[in-house]
Amino acid sequence: MTTNTAPEAPSDAFRDVMAAARAQPGRARLANQSMGRPISAAERTLAEALMAVYATGAKGAEAVARGLAERQVAAPLSGRTDWDAALLEAELSALNQAFDAAYAAHGTGA
Repeated sequence: MTTNTAPEAPSDAFRDVMAAARAQPGRARLANQSMGRPISAAERTLAEALMAVYATGAKGAEAVARGLAERQVAAPLSGRTDWDAALLEAELSALNQAFDAAYAAHGTGA
Protein backbone atom coordinates (compact mmCIF):
# COMPACT_ATOMS: atom_id res chain seq x y z
CA MET A 1 0.00 0.00 0.00
CA THR A 2 1.37 3.40 -0.92
CA THR A 3 0.68 6.72 0.71
CA ASN A 4 0.57 10.14 -0.84
CA THR A 5 2.45 11.92 1.88
CA ALA A 6 5.21 14.30 0.99
CA PRO A 7 8.72 13.39 2.09
CA GLU A 8 10.03 15.21 5.11
CA ALA A 9 11.88 18.43 4.40
CA PRO A 10 15.55 18.49 5.33
CA SER A 11 16.22 19.48 8.89
CA ASP A 12 16.98 23.13 9.61
CA ALA A 13 18.77 23.53 12.95
CA PHE A 14 17.29 26.95 13.74
CA ARG A 15 13.74 25.89 12.89
CA ASP A 16 14.20 22.68 14.88
CA VAL A 17 15.27 24.65 17.97
CA MET A 18 12.37 27.08 17.58
CA ALA A 19 9.88 24.24 17.09
CA ALA A 20 11.16 22.56 20.25
CA ALA A 21 10.86 25.84 22.17
CA ARG A 22 7.28 26.37 20.94
CA ALA A 23 6.39 22.83 22.02
CA GLN A 24 7.25 23.55 25.65
CA PRO A 25 4.17 24.25 27.81
CA GLY A 26 3.52 27.95 28.21
CA ARG A 27 6.12 28.99 25.63
CA ALA A 28 4.18 28.86 22.37
CA ARG A 29 5.02 32.48 21.49
CA LEU A 30 8.74 32.26 22.24
CA ALA A 31 9.91 32.11 18.63
CA ASN A 32 8.26 35.41 17.74
CA GLN A 33 8.22 37.26 21.03
CA SER A 34 10.52 40.06 19.95
CA MET A 35 9.21 40.73 16.46
CA GLY A 36 6.14 42.91 16.98
CA ARG A 37 5.23 42.48 13.31
CA PRO A 38 5.32 39.80 10.65
CA ILE A 39 8.59 39.30 8.80
CA SER A 40 8.55 40.42 5.15
CA ALA A 41 9.41 38.14 2.25
CA ALA A 42 12.70 40.02 1.71
CA GLU A 43 13.56 39.67 5.41
CA ARG A 44 12.77 35.95 5.33
CA THR A 45 14.94 35.53 2.25
CA LEU A 46 17.81 37.29 4.01
CA ALA A 47 17.35 35.18 7.15
CA GLU A 48 17.39 31.95 5.14
CA ALA A 49 20.43 33.11 3.15
CA LEU A 50 22.25 34.04 6.37
CA MET A 51 21.62 30.57 7.75
CA ALA A 52 22.95 29.04 4.52
CA VAL A 53 26.06 31.26 4.63
CA TYR A 54 26.68 30.44 8.31
CA ALA A 55 26.30 26.75 7.48
CA THR A 56 29.33 27.04 5.18
CA GLY A 57 31.43 28.05 8.18
CA ALA A 58 31.64 31.73 7.27
CA LYS A 59 32.78 33.87 10.19
CA GLY A 60 32.96 37.63 10.36
CA ALA A 61 31.11 40.35 8.51
CA GLU A 62 33.28 40.26 5.38
CA ALA A 63 32.86 36.51 4.90
CA VAL A 64 29.11 36.67 5.54
CA ALA A 65 28.72 39.63 3.17
CA ARG A 66 30.71 37.78 0.50
CA GLY A 67 28.38 34.78 0.85
CA LEU A 68 25.30 36.98 0.47
CA ALA A 69 26.79 38.72 -2.57
CA GLU A 70 27.62 35.37 -4.18
CA ARG A 71 24.00 34.31 -3.69
CA GLN A 72 22.75 37.65 -5.10
CA VAL A 73 20.50 38.16 -2.06
CA ALA A 74 18.71 41.50 -2.21
CA ALA A 75 19.09 43.57 0.95
CA PRO A 76 15.59 44.02 2.42
CA LEU A 77 15.83 47.79 2.84
CA SER A 78 18.14 49.05 0.11
CA GLY A 79 17.55 46.29 -2.45
CA ARG A 80 21.28 46.10 -3.09
CA THR A 81 23.03 42.82 -3.87
CA ASP A 82 26.62 44.10 -3.68
CA TRP A 83 27.08 43.11 -0.06
CA ASP A 84 30.09 44.21 1.96
CA ALA A 85 30.61 44.50 5.71
CA ALA A 86 29.29 48.08 5.80
CA LEU A 87 26.06 47.16 3.99
CA LEU A 88 25.59 44.12 6.20
CA GLU A 89 25.96 46.24 9.32
CA ALA A 90 23.67 48.98 7.99
CA GLU A 91 20.91 46.57 6.93
CA LEU A 92 21.01 44.50 10.12
CA SER A 93 21.08 47.62 12.29
CA ALA A 94 18.14 49.20 10.45
CA LEU A 95 16.18 45.94 10.59
CA ASN A 96 16.87 45.66 14.31
CA GLN A 97 15.64 49.21 14.86
CA ALA A 98 12.51 48.50 12.82
CA PHE A 99 11.76 45.36 14.84
CA ASP A 100 12.41 47.26 18.09
CA ALA A 101 9.95 49.98 17.03
CA ALA A 102 7.33 47.41 16.02
CA TYR A 103 7.79 45.57 19.32
CA ALA A 104 7.41 48.83 21.27
CA ALA A 105 4.24 49.66 19.36
CA HIS A 106 2.64 46.23 19.16
CA GLY A 107 4.27 43.97 21.75
CA THR A 108 4.61 40.23 21.34
CA GLY A 109 3.03 37.68 19.11
CA ALA A 110 3.65 38.71 15.53
